[in-house]
Amino acid sequence: MAHSVSPTRTDGSSAAAEPSIGTLVQSAMADVSTLVRGEIELAKSEIGASAKKGAIGGGMFGAAGVVAGFSMFFLFIALAEGLTALGVPRWLSYLIVWVALIVVAGLLALIGKRLIKKIEKPERTIESLRELPEVMHREAPGARRRDVPTVSGGKVQLRGNGPYRV
Repeated sequence: MAHSVSPTRTDGSSAAAEPSIGTLVQSAMADVSTLVRGEIELAKSEIGASAKKGAIGGGMFGAAGVVAGFSMFFLFIALAEGLTALGVPRWLSYLIVWVALIVVAGLLALIGKRLIKKIEKPERTIESLRELPEVMHREAPGARRRDVPTVSGGKVQLRGNGPYRV
């Protein structure tokens, strides 16, 4: 907003009072605050709509998975009946399909077990939690017993020469 120079009276005072710098800054801060609040509300409404669409899409994928899972029963029945059509007794064809499913389930369980064993404990977090009571103890500024480590690129580095266990 451009401010024009106001006409002056004969006694030297201005005809219209010019706003002070403080008033202008306060007005600008209020406008910025209103703008930021408006942007936050817009972001909330957009994210809310997107989250709703995402939740509905996720529900649809879940429903598709359930239907596909139940349809697998028909596939296995068809396999057993196919073996029956080849001359295998019906009870034996169903037993063959069942044993095949148990073997597949066992293999998937072994693979899952191996993947779970590969999960690493959060060693650094555990160590830092063990030292939390010591860190929470307030010390006078400049009276630290050791330097505070820094983390950069996922690696802990100590300022100074002292050792630091991670």
